[in-house]
Amino acid sequence: MSRPGRVLTTRALNRALLERQLLLRRRRLPALTAVERLVGMQAQVPRDPYVALWSRIERFRPEALSDAIEDRRAVRMTLLRGTLHLVTADDALALRPVIQPVLERSFVGSSLFRRAVGGADAGELLGFLRARLEERPSTRAELVDAIRERWPDRDADSLSYAIYRLDTCQVTPRGLWGRSGPAAFTTLDRWLGRSPSTAADPGALVLRYLGAFGPASPADLRAWSGLTGMRQLLERLRSGLRPFRGEDGRELFDVPQGALPGPEVPAPVRFLPEYDNAAIGFKDRSRIVPTGVPMLTEVGWGSVLVDGFIAARWRLDAERSGATVRVESFRRLTRSERAEVAEEGNGLAAFLAPETAAREVRFASFG
Repeated sequence: MSRPGRVLTTRALNRALLERQLLLRRRRLPALTAVERLVGMQAQVPRDPYVALWSRIERFRPEALSDAIEDRRAVRMTLLRGTLHLVTADDALALRPVIQPVLERSFVGSSLFRRAVGGADAGELLGFLRARLEERPSTRAELVDAIRERWPDRDADSLSYAIYRLDTCQVTPRGLWGRSGPAAFTTLDRWLGRSPSTAADPGALVLRYLGAFGPASPADLRAWSGLTGMRQLLERLRSGLRPFRGEDGRELFDVPQGALPGPEVPAPVRFLPEYDNAAIGFKDRSRIVPTGVPMLTEVGWGSVLVDGFIAARWRLDAERSGATVRVESFRRLTRSERAEVAEEGNGLAAFLAPETAAREVRFASFG
């Protein structure tokens, strides 16, 4: 295949991302179909996947996702970049072995963990943790206490990170709509009744990423997944990929049938949750984050897309007397943009606080 010749502007990359992320128009899709198409969803904040799907699926019902989690057709687990994700049960089993090196490097590859293990039998530690988690789901604090009791002369807090060498997931009611619970873990085998695949295929993961986020660079892939060696892997896959260049000259890769809507296609206002891979799944975020716009400005705030790019942040303040969506803009919004943000924000307030009759969107400038 020849070297890339066609240049894609930042705006063209933006529209490609929005189309593939189901953000150009809401789709009629089952919740788990969307979750799988997006290759999982950030889930550090339990309500985030619900907000993300509300912005993507027509007439989304939160029970559709919550029931799937309760029925164990979807799970919450540590995955990409060592962060918590919501994935389908099938993806949990298929992707965990691919991401295992990331977890090993992030949590159990540190010098602190190695010093804590010292001359201890790592196999004994893992066997102890697995037996404990399969006997009853446990929080990390409970694991620390159990380790301290079993090995009182060792650093129990550091040793508890060995849990990331095991195939684990969070148990319900954590993550269910309208309910909550402690972040307790058990093994995938115990929760799903199936063991993860023994085959790790990073190439399949790369193709899925490009289909949902591309065109993208090797650095983007690494930033999203946490995996190393992405340039070498893309070179091996090159003959089956479609090459491009960014405006800065970077080589970008794409799947052959990846959607590339024109840069002139209009993009509706969309509210993204506090964490959303559409905004953080890249090394170079310029395709969705304009220069000068802060990312993750403060815990509890999501992002607002206006004309496809992050232009504001939002937070919901809900009480029995009413719900207010606070919108702080990073730039001056036009009258028509404010009207569209207000309409979408009112819809979000109705989704997140259906029991409140009084709802409003309140605007302010960031900072």
